Amino acid sequence: MSNESDAQPALILIDLQDAIDDPCWGPRNNPDAEDKLRHLLDAWRHAGAPVFHVKHNSVDPASPYRPDRPGNAFKEEVMPAPGETIIAKSTNSALIGTDLEQRLRDAGLSRLVIAGVLTSNSVETTVRHAGNLGFEVHVVADACWAVDKTDLTGKTWRAADVHDLSLAHMHNEYATVIETAEALQLL
Repeated sequence: MSNESDAQPALILIDLQDAIDDPCWGPRNNPDAEDKLRHLLDAWRHAGAPVFHVKHNSVDPASPYRPDRPGNAFKEEVMPAPGETIIAKSTNSALIGTDLEQRLRDAGLSRLVIAGVLTSNSVETTVRHAGNLGFEVHVVADACWAVDKTDLTGKTWRAADVHDLSLAHMHNEYATVIETAEALQLL
């Protein structure tokens, strides 16, 4: 991770689409995450700081994230504003098969503030990838959420535990895990 503390941070919002509210995902944690996300987005917009909305266009025929499904639409709380960048992806990392890395580098953006869903899937994968590419990454823990996950032995792990473990995987190796209040101080 770089240490360019004076660089303008980019806000990257991952997979915040109506599909995440589909019952197929099961129970989630962080029920107030949308409020935190809206607060972050409002602050970034007010500061004129760069915002990137990552949109998952699933190729899985059963996914509510498929482009031909209503769930593909952005959540109303974090709808992109005119002129904000939308990055379409079809894998779990926002940096695979997209031009996100090039856009960040072209704009001289080395500091990233990442939030969205799911903590243990697209958020963690993107964060690990970005950290390995040398970006200074901050993950906003209270502006992300996970869902219950059943492991290979059949044990179901609560969403809060999945979320916490995923954050622990990322912290201090690929990113710094922070809360919304700390993220706002980066502006």
